[in-house]
Amino acid sequence: MRTRLLEMLVQVVRTGSFTAAAQLTHATQSTVSKAVQQLEQELGVVLLERQVTPIKPTAAGEIVLAHAHSVLDDLQRMQNELDQLQGLQRGVLRLGLPPIGSANLFAPLFVTYRKRFPNIEIHLEEHGSRHLEQLLLAGEIELAATLLPVSEALQTQFVFQSRLMAVVALDHPLAHRSEIALAELADTPFIFFEAGFALNAQLQHACRLQGFEPQEATHSGQIDFVVALVAAGYGVAFLPEVMVPNRQQAQIRFVPLVPAEGTVWQLTLAWPRNRQLSPAAQQWLQLAQEQLA
Repeated sequence: MRTRLLEMLVQVVRTGSFTAAAQLTHATQSTVSKAVQQLEQELGVVLLERQVTPIKPTAAGEIVLAHAHSVLDDLQRMQNELDQLQGLQRGVLRLGLPPIGSANLFAPLFVTYRKRFPNIEIHLEEHGSRHLEQLLLAGEIELAATLLPVSEALQTQFVFQSRLMAVVALDHPLAHRSEIALAELADTPFIFFEAGFALNAQLQHACRLQGFEPQEATHSGQIDFVVALVAAGYGVAFLPEVMVPNRQQAQIRFVPLVPAEGTVWQLTLAWPRNRQLSPAAQQWLQLAQEQLA
């Protein structure tokens, strides 16, 4: 049984479709579909429920998936040890970054890292923090930037913190304030990010601490679209201050939130406690410590 077949099965279940799995494995949809069929023929069981969307594993598929993750993890550990032996002359860093804040904080690190280790490939996943944590625990990425707090199953290295700014339309009654208490926005609809963004849960918790449930206007995974919705008067959004200089617009204002629990954006690098980091990941941690902490 080739490990490539196991990898394709894992990606189909992870993404919920053959098309998305094909993109991630750099194969055609037909190749991925045939790979899963070959596994099913070899094992004599049906692995996927193809009639549902997203595609889900059968009971037999769950068993095979658990072993597939174990096999792929063992192969990655073997490769990590070989990379270490060769002194980072080659290797892969499987890294996860959230859309919020990554451009400002991590783009310079990519440049420095590539100069120091030109033969290390970086395989990047971009998702909200909570989804990245799931990928870490599943062994599909090795290291991820995520918001505090994180699961106890993860070990962390602090990266950066920034106060949260309310993003309000220029004609909002509080737009010209020097600070806004979160409770003062109780009557304004909140524009949240899509599911999987840890900032959503952080803001909801902060609102409850100040005595109200936020009104949800809509959700989006596109930061520029969120800001455009604010400019159009659709509601209020929130971004860390570190992102503000690149997003000034005539129709909106960024106003700091009055300091309170839940109004600080705290970013950390995280990895599973039960897994040894590859030399490539260890060097990324060291670089982040040098340039960001």
